Amino acid sequence: MQWRQADVAPVQRLVCSDAVMSSVIIVIPCYNEAERLQVQTFKAFTCEQHVLRFLFVNDGSTDDTWKVLQALHASDAQRLTIHGLPKNAGKAEAVRQGVLRAFEIGADYVGYWDADLATPLEAIPVFCDLLDVTPHLLIVFGARVRLLGRTIERRAARHYLGRVFATAASLVLGIDIYDTQCGAKLFRTSPEIQTLFQQPFATRWLFDVEILARWIQARRSGKLPPIEDIVYEFPLHQWSDVAGSKVKPGDFVKAFFGLSLIYWRYIRRHGK
Repeated sequence: MQWRQADVAPVQRLVCSDAVMSSVIIVIPCYNEAERLQVQTFKAFTCEQHVLRFLFVNDGSTDDTWKVLQALHASDAQRLTIHGLPKNAGKAEAVRQGVLRAFEIGADYVGYWDADLATPLEAIPVFCDLLDVTPHLLIVFGARVRLLGRTIERRAARHYLGRVFATAASLVLGIDIYDTQCGAKLFRTSPEIQTLFQQPFATRWLFDVEILARWIQARRSGKLPPIEDIVYEFPLHQWSDVAGSKVKPGDFVKAFFGLSLIYWRYIRRHGK
């Protein structure tokens, strides 16, 4: 079943005062974010329609990130939780460990968000509403699409390199997807979704692509629906490049080797 933007746009104005609020945990992977983490923004953010908690994962930072997170947790232990990894394991593993921890804690929806808040927190309720009103959807991906009426501020070089990468990822996966790498994702908690995070990822930065590849692989031996039916890409209203990104120009070259690894591990090995 194909979904169009018109099918779900009204959820941004949805108010269900008599409905049971869904619970949400958003994982925030942190590596040396002591100077960039917008502590007050996280403290101040509330979500009236959903029970929202943040889980900050310290990925073996070598600066004062852990101290910052401990102070943040002390300010609101119920809503701002923390988890520390003993050594730096990379974003993919930090996200995976955080998501698994979130599943253990328990929530209707579990997602992850970049610590630099390139995607504003205000997008979280919109993602949640999408899952609330479309029960068959399991995954919402943020998509950085430059459309009139939206503010997507991205350096030209990264934009065009991103478009090349997205095209390559679409070819590898055999699906039409616009933006696999936006750091804003939300998942409905289900046994099928939890399975996608059980094993460590093969790549440090392309785990978003790997999640999709794992679903495609699992569908061949089970009765899972097509990936096009369970994933929705939401064009973000606002996104901006934030100084201090850990992604370097050379990482785009490495990314294509990562795509090759994903193809052979999940797609080609079992045949399309």
